[in-house]
Amino acid sequence: MLAPYIYMKKNDKTRPCHKGVFASVPPEKRPREKLLAGGPASLSDEELLAILLNTGIQGKDVKALAGDLLSLLDKNNDIPSVNEISRLSGFGQSKACAVAAMLEFGRRRYGSFSARIRQPADIFMLVRHFADRKQEKFISISLNGAHEVLAVRIVTIGLVNKTIVHPREVFADIIQDRAAAFCVAHNHPSGQLASSDEDDEITERLLQAARILGLHFLDHIIFSESSFWSFRDKGKLKD
Repeated sequence: MLAPYIYMKKNDKTRPCHKGVFASVPPEKRPREKLLAGGPASLSDEELLAILLNTGIQGKDVKALAGDLLSLLDKNNDIPSVNEISRLSGFGQSKACAVAAMLEFGRRRYGSFSARIRQPADIFMLVRHFADRKQEKFISISLNGAHEVLAVRIVTIGLVNKTIVHPREVFADIIQDRAAAFCVAHNHPSGQLASSDEDDEITERLLQAARILGLHFLDHIIFSESSFWSFRDKGKLKD
């Protein structure tokens, strides 16, 4: 039997319940069943966190807890402290410690395995897990001279259908990383992938700034959960 997803209260005692938030979800679409069938790569970030958190609290199911944690992680380029995590509603010190330990272990174990960007599809694979967010997120990817990934960061979080970014925000961390090259990406929650006038403008501004700084601007992609649109492939980004 699978472990419980949330807790419900009965007779003043907290007890596990398997129904709750996923009761109306077909079994094959529940996080653990999806993981068993398709592996962890088939799950969204929120679903992965829901499995790790395992249970919710009275009045707040595990999906809501996972969503709150995901929002905190999106706003932090570094692993948040235990104190930051424990300030989230429903996260006691014990759960916050478990989350922080999990994040640090992942960083130590797998963070040093650098991906290499050879084509736009490689960028998409790095950022596609952000595609299910309801707001646009503008992401920068710092690269060394061999185009190996040094860091992936969310630069800004925008509105439902618009993100606002300034070149200084994009280049601040890239310069700090001592990167030789970079690429950027942002999601379109609407699913429409073609670039807007604003997208074209910020891409041109980034290109001009990159030339001054001596950085190679590889590409800017717009992506959804299943596909992407590349400025370089479309001939809208030229060295």
